Formats: sequence, C-alpha cells, structure tokens
Amino acid sequence: MSDLPLAHATFGQTLARITRQAWPVLISQWAGISFGVLDTAMTGHAGPTALAAMALAASIYITIFVGLMGVVHALIPIIAQHFGARRLEAVGEAWGQGVWLALGLSVVGGVLMMFPDVWLSFSGDIAPEVRRSIGAYLSMLILALPAALVFRTIYSLSNAVSRPKLVMMIGLGSVGFKAGLNYLLIYGALGLPAMGAAGAGLSTAIVYWMSVAAGLWLISRDPFFRQFKLRIGRPQWRAQGELLRLGIPMGGSYLVEVCAFTFMALLVAREGTFVSGGHQIMSNLAALCYMMPMALGVATASLTAQAIGAQDHECARRTALGGMALGLIGAVLTSIVLLGGQAQIIAAYTNNADVARVAATLLPMIPLFHLFDSMQCINSYVLRAYKIAVMPLVIQVVALSLVGLVGGWWLGFGGGMGLTSGITDVLVPGAPLGAGTMWMMAMAGLALSAVLLHGWFWHIVARRLPRPATGLTP
Repeated sequence: MSDLPLAHATFGQTLARITRQAWPVLISQWAGISFGVLDTAMTGHAGPTALAAMALAASIYITIFVGLMGVVHALIPIIAQHFGARRLEAVGEAWGQGVWLALGLSVVGGVLMMFPDVWLSFSGDIAPEVRRSIGAYLSMLILALPAALVFRTIYSLSNAVSRPKLVMMIGLGSVGFKAGLNYLLIYGALGLPAMGAAGAGLSTAIVYWMSVAAGLWLISRDPFFRQFKLRIGRPQWRAQGELLRLGIPMGGSYLVEVCAFTFMALLVAREGTFVSGGHQIMSNLAALCYMMPMALGVATASLTAQAIGAQDHECARRTALGGMALGLIGAVLTSIVLLGGQAQIIAAYTNNADVARVAATLLPMIPLFHLFDSMQCINSYVLRAYKIAVMPLVIQVVALSLVGLVGGWWLGFGGGMGLTSGITDVLVPGAPLGAGTMWMMAMAGLALSAVLLHGWFWHIVARRLPRPATGLTP
C-alpha cells in the first residue's frame, strides 16, 4: 500500500510526492521534443527543400498525433483509479484495451496522413519537389504512428501507477539512437542512400518501434508490473466506449491548444518576416515553459485519480491543490529566469537585429502568459482525474478559440483593430499591433480558462467531499 496516496500526509509531503513523480515526466517530455529539434537541425544541413518539407510535414503529423495522443491518455485516470482502488487485474485489462484503441486510432491517423495535398491546400503554392518530399516523410511517419500511440499506452500505465522513471529511461536512450539514425538516413552513410526528410521520418519510425519493444520487455519482466497481469485479450466494446467517452474530449482539448498556436502564427505572418520570426521565438519559449506545468499536471492527475479510486476524496483535494501550488511556484521562478535572461535568450535564438527587436517587445508578456497557461493546464489535468473532460473542452473552446484566437484576430487585424492599442502599449510597448494584440488576447483567453476550470474543480470537489454533520435530525 506504500504506492497509494498517503491518507494522512501533510501538505508538504504531498508536494514532495508530486515533485518526485513529476520530474521524470518532465525529462521524458524533453526527450520527446528533442526528436523535432534533431529533425529540424539535421535536415537543415541536407538542403532547403528537405527542411521546408520536414517543417510542413511535421506540422501535419504533430496536429494528428497530438489529438490522437490525447484520446489514448484517457488511460491515465482510468488506470490510476483502478490502482487506487486496488483493482489490480482491472489495471492490466484496461491497459490491453488501450493498446487496441491505440492501434485503431493509428489507422485513422494513417488515413489522414495519406492525403497531404488536402492539408497543403491551406499553405498556398508549394514547390513540386517539396510536395514530393512531404509525401515521402509522411509515408514514413505512417509507419511510426502505431508504435508512437502504443508507446503512449505504456507511458499512461507507468504514470498512472507512479512508475514514470521507466518511460524516462526509454526516452533518454531513444534520443541517442534517433541522432545516430538521422545521420545515417538523412545524409547517407555506411552505404545507405541519402534520404533527406524521408530519412528523418524513417529514423523516427525505427526508434518508436524500438521504444515499444523496450517498454513491453521492461513491463513484462518488472515484478511490480506482474501484479496487474497485463494482457491485451480481445477488444471489449464497453471498455472501448469508456475510453472514447473520456478520450475524445481530452483529444479535443489537446487539439484546441495546438491549433490556437498554429493559427496565431498564420495570422501574425501578415505583419512580415521579422514579426513572424519574433512571434516564433515567443511561441517556442511558451512551448518549452509549458513542459513543466504539463509534467506537474500528469503527476498531479495520476496521484489525484489514485486517491479518488481509494475513495479518499480529502486526499484527492489536497493532492490537486498541491499540484496547483507547485505550478504557481514554478511559473514564478520560470518568469524570473525569462525576464532576467531576456537578452541572452533572444541572442540564443537569433542574430538578426530586427527579429530580436520584435521578440524583445513581446517577451514582457511571457510571465503573465505562462502563469495563466500553467494554471489552466494543471486544472484541466486535475478535472480529468475525476473523469471530467467534456466541460474542460467546452471551456477551452470558448476561452482559447473564441476569446483568444478569434478575439485576437478581430482586435488585431479585423474590424476592431486598434481598439485595445492603449492596453497593448502598456503591456508590450513598441510591439507590432497585430502580434501584440494576438498575444494579449491569448493571455486573456488563458486567464479565463484558468478561472473557469478552477471554479469547475471546486464545483466537483463540493459534490465529492462529505458534508459535515449538523447534529440535527430530519
């Protein structure tokens, strides 16, 4: 029972436990995003065609993968609640159903990637050689998708039962293999042909299948995982229905966040190359900063769901609040680093004076942006621990898409252009009107999302916690 939430833990002990589970998740996420960094850096040396193809194809793949990954992550609260309730064999059964779900979703994703021209119709004229490279890269990523999603079932299982170091070790090992295979397949070495962007996709496929094999080998031999009697069995439609009811809105929430940044970039590009470059620096910083609250969110949700499964709703509340407190502390520390090292950070991204100037005008927005982003992220994960996913999706669509994205477009580029210039002059003085307004409204959307999600959290908690006895008889 030592793996279960401590019913009588102090708040400080709760914070320590969340931290112990969160840091391996954070390292795993850093290892995951390093794949994209390696592909971008190494295909850039293979030529501009390969780099352009990789950038466009990767954006298609990431959009599809993130949405499908969110569906698979429904396993985390389901398995964690089984684990908290000591329904150990149900853990193994749920994981097996998750594998079937991942394989089914990979077919859906593969079909979506088979027709890149549909996606590229949003990008205007694309050179024929770039289109061919995009098709080749995506065809390799179709091979990677089943392994990538099945590996997410191992990720979900490991985090749900508080064993995140297993995935962390696999992730760190995969980075080295990815770099080596990229070199062999992108440039051609040891007698292999130079495949360019397609080589980067093939190396991703190979590494993901290696990661799945390593994960299956480890969980099948680890004595801790044997207690769950992990098995795939046959698809059970009732179990699949439970996963989809929770997973589809979870995947929708993931997509809302990704697409909001994608369309922001498209809109900001109207203000020119330098503004687009400064915006990209901000976007990349925001994405890197997001890794920490996401890791805290996964850890907090897992431990909260375990407490819910054990019917210890006070422990669940305390764990959820502990994760939020850590997110707040982390956001403040991150903001101090970003503001204190502003010049050095921008210099690491670009040596172009015009791009650096735009980035410097936008960067003061990062502290509040990251604070609200952290709070809405962790609150949404906590609600998923309670198997609440539809309301967070509704809130995020309204706050991030309508208020943040549509509101930013209308005030920055549409009929309301200039109405909020007085506010942007205070928050981001000197920033381009469109980009500054888009970031301001994105921040407002995140703030609204954080407030509404936190309010819904207290609504759920009030329904779960026992009411104090009044001593009165009815």
